[in-house]
Amino acid sequence: MIANLPSHGTRLLSTLGADGTLRLGLAELPVDQPGEDEVVMRLEAVPINPSDLMTLLAAGNPADGQFSAGEVAIPLPPEALPAYAGRVGAPLEPGLAGAGTVVAAGRNCEQMIGQQVTALSLRRGTFGQYATVSTGEFAPLPAGTSPRDGADAFCNPMTALAIAETVRLDGHKAVVHTAAASNLGRMLVAICREDGIPLVNVVRRAEQAQILADLGAEHICNSSAPDFAAQLRAAIAATGATIAFDAIGGGDTPGMLMEAMEDVAAAQMGFYSPYGSMTLTQVNIYGHLDVSPTVLHNERYGMLWSVNNWALPQTIGRVGPERAAAMQARVLAGLKTTFASHYTREISLAEALERDTMLAYARMATGEKFLINPTL
Repeated sequence: MIANLPSHGTRLLSTLGADGTLRLGLAELPVDQPGEDEVVMRLEAVPINPSDLMTLLAAGNPADGQFSAGEVAIPLPPEALPAYAGRVGAPLEPGLAGAGTVVAAGRNCEQMIGQQVTALSLRRGTFGQYATVSTGEFAPLPAGTSPRDGADAFCNPMTALAIAETVRLDGHKAVVHTAAASNLGRMLVAICREDGIPLVNVVRRAEQAQILADLGAEHICNSSAPDFAAQLRAAIAATGATIAFDAIGGGDTPGMLMEAMEDVAAAQMGFYSPYGSMTLTQVNIYGHLDVSPTVLHNERYGMLWSVNNWALPQTIGRVGPERAAAMQARVLAGLKTTFASHYTREISLAEALERDTMLAYARMATGEKFLINPTL
């Protein structure tokens, strides 16, 4: 047996029943024995990211849920059930990221006991008191940083860096980003400034625009403003952006971005062509804040365009292990500056199952980020 290994810990589970009802609750489960190259971390800070809600809620809407002491039952829409048939009866553990203290370790990691680490776990959820992770899934927190500082050292920071890497890898010189006042968006503002990449920031409200202006962002377009279309085209013309990263995903947002970039490219040709421009424009969808179908009007985008579903692992594979390690080192060094995360509320595991709290974090509203502290 491993010394100091806790026998059990509380975890949040999400289980889809055969009747189409998603049941969420807390369970006392055995802590996984660490292998030779694994550690058991006591989780102290766990961010709630949109990617976590995919596991936690599937296609369920908390507003439709029945809430009782420690349990939530949410019916999934009948039309969504075929997409989730594979998870029926399987208790899933939400949570990808988190930080805390190593309390037990396998033979090759015993030196880590007592150290604070940050982790990204694809195998075991982090919405719980303990998680067992391998050496490839965690990194020691730098001196002077807390678990709260390092709770989200992988998902948002590495995604923001990977966006900048993709701009370069695909041969673009500037980029458009939506939901730009989010934690990730603020990081991207700093990254692009540091790396010399012109950035067009799209937000939905004036107060979000002010947040980015205070950070020194140069090009900010407010989609609720009556002259938004003109703002966006002017910013694209000023920067030369031909690639966009969209956190919205559904509705007409991807098409709107594509159309704006094509309009600018066509205007810069100096002559009219019924075929549009020959400039390659790309929209990479990496988030699903809008889960409605994506609407595209192909005839509006010229001859060369693409819409892709983009994810961090693909870019990590493209850059290779050496560059990926350098990216991670950059994140760890900047957890209090470039890659600082801002949380609006800290909650316990039990509070994560309360109606008002769940409705709040499930909105995924820009500037409202929740942090679970499993020690509460």
